[in-house]
Amino acid sequence: MDMRALVVDPGVPGSLRLGTAAEPHPAPDQLVLEVRHISLNRGEVAFAGHLPPGTVHGYDAAGVVVRAAADGTGPAEGARVAAFGAGAWAQQMAVDTSAVAEVPAELDLADAAALPMAGLSALRTLRTRSILGRRVLITGAAGGVGRYAIQLAALGGAHVIASVGSTARGRGLAELGANEVVVGLEGIDRPVDLILDTVGGQQLTAAWQLLAPGGDVQSIGWASDEPAVFAPHSLFSLGPAKTISSFGDVHEVGPDLATLLNFAAAGKLSPEVDWRGSWERVTEAARALLDRRIAGKAVLDVQQADAA
Repeated sequence: MDMRALVVDPGVPGSLRLGTAAEPHPAPDQLVLEVRHISLNRGEVAFAGHLPPGTVHGYDAAGVVVRAAADGTGPAEGARVAAFGAGAWAQQMAVDTSAVAEVPAELDLADAAALPMAGLSALRTLRTRSILGRRVLITGAAGGVGRYAIQLAALGGAHVIASVGSTARGRGLAELGANEVVVGLEGIDRPVDLILDTVGGQQLTAAWQLLAPGGDVQSIGWASDEPAVFAPHSLFSLGPAKTISSFGDVHEVGPDLATLLNFAAAGKLSPEVDWRGSWERVTEAARALLDRRIAGKAVLDVQQADAA
């Protein structure tokens, strides 16, 4: 049978539209989730047009388990869970039981849907080294990853520097835990120990010059339309090695997702949902993300068949 889903269509604005797709057929170690809410990430929306037409897109979802995994792993039928997996933007998704976590009763499912991709990116990159008492620079700090990274870095005892594209984009970041909020890299006059970079381009090469010996740049995203061009000899550094690391580790994310959900349920992590509406409004939400008119996350409510 078919279900409704957000599918790739390069011919429409934002390259996404509501269409239909076949219901999922889970593997033995997968459960089937009735999706109630989904979260859009700017990078996913920007990349949608590069996927084959008809692809069910997206990775972030929250809902209720309607079929437990055949191998006996994971949550039982009826459990409220958040999930990270391909094909999330549909009325149902099949997802590995290692990539889900039960949502605490105190947390709304819509808020839970905002956490997976951006929250996991922030958590796992911050955990690559000790940040207690260290200087952490977060670029593109007004976005979904950035806002979570500010909060988590502050919880970890770091001195947090939030870099944004304009003064307006920096509003509210101090309240989330940023010790400094800067436009671009202006005013950063001391080396930093860890950089979470979501911008790329020439800002990445400039940020490299701010990195202390032994420091690391975690390259999470690339919002810039420019390449990063390093001048001759600019990568040479005396002392402990400075590094640039790629990030893409989404293996068995369930325990980390549970950590994020528990932080949110306890009031230690704000989901930062800045836009919410029906998935019928996907084009509107996609355009707002691409135009950077959303500070934080966009969450869409999925209309199930029995609510049509």
